[in-house]
Amino acid sequence: MPHPIVLRVSPSSPADRGGVLVGDALVAVNGVPPRDIIDYQQLVDGPDPILTVERSGLELELIIDKPAGTLVGMEISDALFDKVRTCDNHCEFCFIYQLPKGLRRTLYVKDDDYRLSFLYGNFTTLTRFTEADFERVITERLSPLYVSIHTTDPLLRAEMLRNRRGATSLRWLEHLLDAGVRVHGQIVLAPGINDGAHLEATLTDILFRFPKLASVGIVPLGVSKFTKEARMRPMTKDEARAAIGTVEEFAALARSIVGHPMMYCSDEFYLLGDVELPSREIYGDFEQLENGVGVTRAFEHEFIEREATGAKAHSGFFSSIDGAPALGYRAVRFRAKGFGQRRSTGTVSVAIISSTYGKLALDRVFRAAAQSPVDVIEVRNEFFGGNIAVTGLMSGQDVRRAIADVEYDRLLLPDVCLSEGRFIDGLDARELPRQVEVVPTDGASLAAALQGTAFPLIGGSHG
Repeated sequence: MPHPIVLRVSPSSPADRGGVLVGDALVAVNGVPPRDIIDYQQLVDGPDPILTVERSGLELELIIDKPAGTLVGMEISDALFDKVRTCDNHCEFCFIYQLPKGLRRTLYVKDDDYRLSFLYGNFTTLTRFTEADFERVITERLSPLYVSIHTTDPLLRAEMLRNRRGATSLRWLEHLLDAGVRVHGQIVLAPGINDGAHLEATLTDILFRFPKLASVGIVPLGVSKFTKEARMRPMTKDEARAAIGTVEEFAALARSIVGHPMMYCSDEFYLLGDVELPSREIYGDFEQLENGVGVTRAFEHEFIEREATGAKAHSGFFSSIDGAPALGYRAVRFRAKGFGQRRSTGTVSVAIISSTYGKLALDRVFRAAAQSPVDVIEVRNEFFGGNIAVTGLMSGQDVRRAIADVEYDRLLLPDVCLSEGRFIDGLDARELPRQVEVVPTDGASLAAALQGTAFPLIGGSHG
């Protein structure tokens, strides 16, 4: 089993005082080799844990002087120390199969690991879930989990997942809910396959078989120009409207049965169908924010009130765990070190760089705020093509092309399209032809930027 590497040690932390160095390999805690960061956190939570580390080919034991329940103060490289449980489904709608070659390696990892569901909020189909996994989830109270449902028709689910275990693996969902595990569900809606009458049947089954689900996010199929699946196609405007009607009808029924709407369409349905979004109150605690459910309403409220709503992407255990690596959706977007802050003075022209759906959402936000529209530079996603139009998947080459010839004093770039300062296609933001200000992707930050607060500059002459 490969050992995780220490990436950072906080100055004056217990780990620092105990002699832990960046580059050390973590072998064991109190003599026990941890399987993953869940084990690690539980082992180091007690008083004075003993870390066994490997350094320059030698194993050292370091006593970490700290009270129980306090942080060690170091970040390690991996979430899972044993082998990640990869997905053995072959879903025709899987976006990983629709990626071009040459992107960063981590984008091609197909996981179906319940631990990553708990840690990061990744969705699992449960087709590789076992009795031992169930026992650990219950014993260690690994909650919440996130489950891909797609359909409750056994044959159709097996067909969509291209895995015969897809027909039976939802039995684990029943067991988890009965054991008190909080679970959020997801349905990727593929037009002509699991929509229409199939969607109605699935939502009916959910109300009767899985009424304890915390939420169910219904999201549209994403289709890039790289798909090789003949049945995969973008949803039409009329199909989006039909899906909204079905989901809202069942959400009203759920409210009367279980006391909350439970079922939500992602914002993409409303933007594509040109339908008014539900009120902010409908979304409750915004528990499916990463699925694009309620993003516009949360952003709108933050923009108008000039303060955070608390509607943040849920991070499972990693919202508080010590040493957790920031990966995937929760990776560090941009490190501002080395870039000064400034404040705009006088009359300046400002534009926001955003995707096709981002522009539609911002137009609605500005109308709700009764504010004069701000120029939005729409970045059409030619890199992925198809119906890919969300801000988080904007590529560097598309952004570069969109801003090459524009004339604005300030260009505001939402940080959600960056991971460690790079776009999804690997382009470093410093390579952009114009300077941009990297702004956190929330309404309060955008409001502050438009009021003159400056954010870190990158690109252009700073490249």
